[in-house]
Amino acid sequence: MDTIGGDNRRRRTRSARACCKQQTGVRDDESARLDNASVLRCLSVGNTEDNDMEEDTGLFKHGSLERRVMAPRYNLLREVGRGSYGVVYEAVARRSGAKVAVKKLRCDAPENVELALQEFWALASLEKRHQNVVQLEECVLQRNGMAQKMSHGNKRSKQYLRLVETSLKGERVLSPPEEPCYLWFVMEFCEGGDLNQFILSRRPDQRTNNSFMLQLTSAVAFLHENSIVHRDLKPDNILISEKSGTPVLKVADFGLSKVCAGLGNAGEGREGEDKNKNVNVNKFWLSSACGSDFFMAPEVWEGHYTAKADIFALGIIIWAMLERITFIDAESKRELLGTYVRQGTDIVPVGEALLENPKMVLNIPQKRRSSMSDGVRKLLQDMLAVNPQDRPDAFELQARMDQVMCPA
Repeated sequence: MDTIGGDNRRRRTRSARACCKQQTGVRDDESARLDNASVLRCLSVGNTEDNDMEEDTGLFKHGSLERRVMAPRYNLLREVGRGSYGVVYEAVARRSGAKVAVKKLRCDAPENVELALQEFWALASLEKRHQNVVQLEECVLQRNGMAQKMSHGNKRSKQYLRLVETSLKGERVLSPPEEPCYLWFVMEFCEGGDLNQFILSRRPDQRTNNSFMLQLTSAVAFLHENSIVHRDLKPDNILISEKSGTPVLKVADFGLSKVCAGLGNAGEGREGEDKNKNVNVNKFWLSSACGSDFFMAPEVWEGHYTAKADIFALGIIIWAMLERITFIDAESKRELLGTYVRQGTDIVPVGEALLENPKMVLNIPQKRRSSMSDGVRKLLQDMLAVNPQDRPDAFELQARMDQVMCPA
């Protein structure tokens, strides 16, 4: 496989947002255990704003710690991921015995609150389930020993409204000596790790690659149909479930996502509004230059883009997956899937390189002994077009992918 160190590339943005990343074998040091203990002790009986919680009194349990709380009822088994904004645990639902993932996000600084709320708004806005999008079972807001189930647009909850205010004002609303609050996301557990781990720990398999391409395009089409632009598609944020016996992809981590609101809006809509029906996400302009640089489209670097940026990121993912193109991340030292352009001794993100040289021709496939079909090659070229208008939208992409994978 083509592997290169990430230290040799130029960096204009962080290569990966410091949030919860699915990992295995994460070591829990003394300070982390003390922090978890203090958080779990805060989860005591009590609820002042949501009577529906009272009939579901249960226990959060972690190691020797056991404290009574108002729903949800889960046993935290082990830590599986950690970032500067939160922690992810493997857990078991006490009532059903089902495994779940529990993500704990600290909501104090405005940037933390914004990430947490954007993830909640995106997942809570989905009225239907999709097998390739991670499922949010419930979200619980915890502060000062109280645990309250979150609901989309809950205007009765003072704590929820204060979180929204913190996010919109961009300044701390909750200040000392007030305790920070936490959002606990309970989601389906994906035992197969992320796409990096799955692909790089196995021999190349064309059938699996074809299945993954179909699943990824289906997931993105579903999100765009529901007016959600992910904005941080990358292998780290694609998890694998193997419950059915065959690998099923789950697009996850919606902290940078955008729920597009309003009709014919020329700018970013107000967060949390329930006006996202019939929105053409390909005409909804966004201006926050966010994401991970290896997967950012040229227009994202400029800060003026639409949902077509997700198509570009998906093209980078598929290209790297098919040819197993990797780099060593400078921060985590992990080998990660990602396509890039070589410029001397440097490696440069494809989107950045195209921004600097729009006439550059991408060499797809990159390897001489590639098994990539002409149909997939042409599709990737279109997905990675420098002009977003030349890229297929998510629905065209899904139809074309079906044709390439299952020719008549």
